Amino acid sequence: MEVTEGIVRLFTKANHDLCMLHHRLEKEFQNVYPDNANPMKLLSRIKKVQDDILTLIANCHHLLAAKQDLIDKAQTLLLQNRTLLHRMQPSLGIPITTQQQDHAFTNFKQIIEEWTLQVTSKTGDKTHDEDSVDLNKLLFSALVQSN
Repeated sequence: MEVTEGIVRLFTKANHDLCMLHHRLEKEFQNVYPDNANPMKLLSRIKKVQDDILTLIANCHHLLAAKQDLIDKAQTLLLQNRTLLHRMQPSLGIPITTQQQDHAFTNFKQIIEEWTLQVTSKTGDKTHDEDSVDLNKLLFSALVQSN
């Protein structure tokens, strides 16, 4: 029991000495350096910024993956709906809308192509033809290369 009390006292004294040293260094830095140039504060701010950057990178990766998932789902759903609409038009006596007449579909395809181009330019992989582009693989490749 007495041994543990001695260790506790030793650690308490060491903690007190370190706190006093920290306080003295802080006062000395405040006297020597202006407020914005205090090395201790600068190191603390740099560490915080580095931690924030890691968090932002993780959030960006999450947002990119969510964006790609949304694009994939939208593309699948819109193409399925467009196919169903084309099947229904003749039975209703409505002429089938051509791709040139369907401005919304044309705009959507253009947006998908621009996104694909952005992702492809990040990966540096230009060997894909338009029919075989797997955006999920490209996105994964872009994320891995950025790390």
